[in-house]
Amino acid sequence: MLQHREGQRVPQVTFPVRIGNDWKQVSTSELFDGKRVVVFSLPGAFTPTCSSTHLPRYNELASTFFAHGIDAILCVSVNDTFVMNEWAKDQEAENIVMIPDGNGEFTAGMGMLVDKADLGFGKRSWRYSMLVEDGVVSKMFIEPQEPGDPFKVSDADTMLAHVAPGARKPDQVAILSRPGCPSCAKAKGILQAEGFNYVDIPLPVSIRSRAVGAITSRGTVPQVFVNGDLIGGAEDLEAWVAERKRQAA
Repeated sequence: MLQHREGQRVPQVTFPVRIGNDWKQVSTSELFDGKRVVVFSLPGAFTPTCSSTHLPRYNELASTFFAHGIDAILCVSVNDTFVMNEWAKDQEAENIVMIPDGNGEFTAGMGMLVDKADLGFGKRSWRYSMLVEDGVVSKMFIEPQEPGDPFKVSDADTMLAHVAPGARKPDQVAILSRPGCPSCAKAKGILQAEGFNYVDIPLPVSIRSRAVGAITSRGTVPQVFVNGDLIGGAEDLEAWVAERKRQAA
């Protein structure tokens, strides 16, 4: 039976970590003492839910966590340091500290080591998250013990709601564009000037008109989206930014 460890200290473990061509021994004291740390633990690097949702969302919300008093965000998995390092590169997870619990000592000490031999995984971590303050667990979100790989409560949004209720999350912004497009350059300039961390999706000429039409019912680029809403082209974006500033005044 998985148990909450709230009010207890994290296990004292030393992790062998590969940094460049050198080995470093990283202790839990070094990671947690005197700090407010968010930890999320998952079954394995490169696995579907871990790669598509769990890790990326913590990385995306990292700046908001840091702005509300969190010193570090740790991702723990029963994988070796080489796997965790490559996964970090693949995910571009620059805001996350990868913790390779290859021997499962930390996970076992947390009471979260489970047998996934049926999947050929051996011993792995159950999925959970926790807030650790000066080495003591103050809050845990443990996924329910259900078949499969439940992912309901250990997500970044749930943890952020606990750490900083009502915190404003970063806007999710994307732009459909084409190389050499002056209007696209103008729209990107506006987004940059307003401090938006946007995703640029350049479309190849062979599919551009069909893709833009299917997604936006419009025929040209750029097309800007914010939090799932279509804003439109560069002029539309200018008007949207002006209205946003007016409402904030």
